[in-house]
Amino acid sequence: MAFVIYTPLLLFYPITSTTSNVSTRHHAMSIDEGCRHLIESLAKTLTHFYPLAGRIVKGNSIVKCNDDGAAFIKARISCCLSDILENPDGQILKRFLPIEIESKEAGTGWLLLVQVNFISHRIADASTLCTFINCWATIALGSSDSDQVLNLPEFGAASVFKPIEFSSSSQPPAREVVKEKCIAQRYVFDASKISTLQSEVASSFVAKPTRVEAVSALIWKSATEASRSNLRKQGPSFFRQDVNLRKRVVPPLPENLAGNVVGSFTSKADEESTAKLVFDSDEAWQEIKDKQNKPKTHDNMEIYSCTSWCRFPFYEADFGWGRPSWASVASIAIKNIVVLMDKRDCSGIEAWVTMSEESKALFESNMELLGYASVNPSVIDT
Repeated sequence: MAFVIYTPLLLFYPITSTTSNVSTRHHAMSIDEGCRHLIESLAKTLTHFYPLAGRIVKGNSIVKCNDDGAAFIKARISCCLSDILENPDGQILKRFLPIEIESKEAGTGWLLLVQVNFISHRIADASTLCTFINCWATIALGSSDSDQVLNLPEFGAASVFKPIEFSSSSQPPAREVVKEKCIAQRYVFDASKISTLQSEVASSFVAKPTRVEAVSALIWKSATEASRSNLRKQGPSFFRQDVNLRKRVVPPLPENLAGNVVGSFTSKADEESTAKLVFDSDEAWQEIKDKQNKPKTHDNMEIYSCTSWCRFPFYEADFGWGRPSWASVASIAIKNIVVLMDKRDCSGIEAWVTMSEESKALFESNMELLGYASVNPSVIDT
């Protein structure tokens, strides 16, 4: 049921003290040695994450673990890391990826491509991606190959979530991404601002909203106001939020359970209640499905999708160069997508918001939003 799409993760590492003062020739040798080490440690890691070296077959329903392997690409970038961190640009970030995020290859070809790090969302969610990255980093560091040290994956999701049996005639088509004309922008919420926001939005319904709840609600409210001003339509607005199910089921599932262990809930805000959110997951989700089946009769609806990668320890991924200076995603050509990630201090939040150019201009001028968020500040300064 997942879209045919790759999940991008970009990890940026600074030049370490061991390579900053060496000659160009020795620096190039150091890069080559580092790549060889990454390839060797990746091969060891894939023995534990063996589905990532396979291919999706039989109408998107089976991962064939045939050891076809993963792609490893070495690219040279003619700029400084500080240039990227000083002014992050979603379109520029896409150029550091080995393949387009929306490529159909996500359903037929490589499941894992490494130019930095890149996994197909057909079989892996953010939690699995994080488990993979940190396991690989542990092996690359040479800390230990023992199972007690490595956080190895468990591939038992199919026993918990029974696969749907499809006949050859009823196999659902792959959900391919239709690219839209939209713009991605980065907004940064500092920890102190989030704390203030949490206090101000607390209510009898949600006495202690989480960081993600407070930030995502503000983004949805601001985006809805921008959309209604732009389109001059007063239709309902829907907010679909993906949720990691591992800790939310009884009994809880292991954190290292691999796969797409993701659920979602959908909220609806009617035109009379921009600030007051109406939570009715089943009915809201049914209305979205009706729009997908009969789009022309629901063209005044706005649907937003949010996924949170907060609390996943991407900043702990040390391959031997220290921890990342920045962990981020790249822009996805789908309108009304929101991706939340931790700042490097793991207290603040970075939000990548993709919307139409017209709505973005209104969204970015929302004074309530700007009271809590900075528009694409330098990573170096934050």
